[in-house]
Amino acid sequence: MPDITPVAIHYRIDPAQTHTHLYRVALTVAAPAAQQEVSLPVWIPGSYLVREFSKNLQSLQAQQGGVPVALQQQDKHRWRVQCVAGTPLVLSYEVAAYDTSVRTAWLDATRGFFNATSLCLRVHGKEGDMHTLEVVQPPALAGWSLATGLEPVQTAPSGFGLYRARDYDELVDCPVEMGPLWRADFTACGVPHQLVVAGAAPSLDGQRLVRDVRRICEEAIRFWHDGQQPPFDKPPFARYVFMLNAVHDGYGGLEHRNSTALICSRSDLPRLGQSDKDIHASEGYTTLLGLVSHEYFHTWNVKRLRPAEFARYDYTKENYTQLLWFFEGFTSYYDDLLLRRAGLIDHATYLKLLAKTINQVLQTPGRLVQSVAQASFDAWVKYYRQDENTPNSTVSYYTKGALVGLCLDLALRQGGRTTLDDVMRALWQRTQGGPMAEADLLAVLQELSGRNWSDEIAQWVHGTQDLPLAELLASHGISLQTDPAPLAQRLGLRVQDNGSLQIKTVLRGGAAEAAGFMAGDEWLALETPGQAWRLHKIDDVPLYAGSATDVTAIVARDRRLLRLPLALPPAQATGDAVRLDVHDAAAAQRWLGTASAV
Repeated sequence: MPDITPVAIHYRIDPAQTHTHLYRVALTVAAPAAQQEVSLPVWIPGSYLVREFSKNLQSLQAQQGGVPVALQQQDKHRWRVQCVAGTPLVLSYEVAAYDTSVRTAWLDATRGFFNATSLCLRVHGKEGDMHTLEVVQPPALAGWSLATGLEPVQTAPSGFGLYRARDYDELVDCPVEMGPLWRADFTACGVPHQLVVAGAAPSLDGQRLVRDVRRICEEAIRFWHDGQQPPFDKPPFARYVFMLNAVHDGYGGLEHRNSTALICSRSDLPRLGQSDKDIHASEGYTTLLGLVSHEYFHTWNVKRLRPAEFARYDYTKENYTQLLWFFEGFTSYYDDLLLRRAGLIDHATYLKLLAKTINQVLQTPGRLVQSVAQASFDAWVKYYRQDENTPNSTVSYYTKGALVGLCLDLALRQGGRTTLDDVMRALWQRTQGGPMAEADLLAVLQELSGRNWSDEIAQWVHGTQDLPLAELLASHGISLQTDPAPLAQRLGLRVQDNGSLQIKTVLRGGAAEAAGFMAGDEWLALETPGQAWRLHKIDDVPLYAGSATDVTAIVARDRRLLRLPLALPPAQATGDAVRLDVHDAAAAQRWLGTASAV
């Protein structure tokens, strides 16, 4: 019989109110402090934005010995309970769950999902105590099952029941997925894994999905642990859970210590009857596998090996670091590269994905304004709060960070003594899979390569100049070519043209900025000498401009019609869009691995 002795902190979650989308929560504190304080986190680790989860909490009440106890709200997310010490305290409340993302909580008659940062009040002073979580299964949800990375204590075959966590940090790092789930169990390098899918269509080819996810897991485990000595020779988890929510249109993921929550479009999943050729040609499925690879790699790189500033999370406010270029960027470098090494994509597909990343960075004027280290620090106010000026003022620590990882790997390989793979494993050992600083990276780089890398890190990470991509790629058999960019890019615009031509962003230094375009404009028409043409999409511009290079754009702004003189830029063969070609197959293979996908 398992030990179900009441522990210090116990949460009972009741998902019965599916039609009102409310979770009922009962929190029992076995031995509260006098004037016990509780609070709900304002953010969730891995998603660097203050999201104010307490806005969804309602009807908070407290009792001791069956007698109501007064509560006093201290601020937006913190309460003080007017209780006495030592007598069990019960808090009851409801949480509205309307967010389909991986970051918060969702509940309806078809599915339930939550992160404990949204549902579980933190009991101040008790964070290090054992926590238990009980999720009950109402009769109306008899066909549902439950999946989570938490340790089961007493659970039904459906997965509902009692779980425990060593402390509050572990509790909030293990999301819960519920519903009529598609489930599969598999092992990767001898470690049990589980894959559950909510919302899957009947056409799902689960066998193929499991096969490909297993190959990703095995490649990542070998990356971190092959050839290592104990205790570094095995994964830092005993079991891993993938929770995938398939929706009509969506994409995203959030990493956790022994699980991940993912969202994808149903149409991106592999389907029964699809040929290998068709599935390998599916950009959506390749993108999904890249997401799986990314979040799984995070199990090591950010959940264990992590910024020193994240040694202990502060759930009450922003947690700043300049190292997201390493933890998100290097993970982004390896996510597709591990697909290549696992044989899930070929050289051409990998280089196409890499070229897309390079174009995203080179076509962002903000790369010349803000360093990727500063972009990491500003994630809380810039990356997660994007607006029409974002591409002009900042750069993504995902994409430029990935290119910093690429440049560092190629430069290390060029030196002939080590690779970025070796550096990552050495950092894992140096920190014992724990917090690190930029100084640790520099120390490992010098130790393994025999030279100092401070100048490169200063220029590539803390500077705003472009990276030496062409030179380093050429040294590994890859030519960086340029092709004419799409018209919108040449004009310096980002647009949406599904029925009408909407201006989303005006890029710094482009022809559209010079003409006076503004984000939010609707581009209605184009005038050439003696003629005017109605526009519906960006491709209409060259159709109606013909040979004219100086035209007039008619835009609507705040219901006013404006005539903007626009100089159309020529389609040049250089400096527009990057394409990568192999010119030395042997050199490329030494970097990328085997020559063709399996």
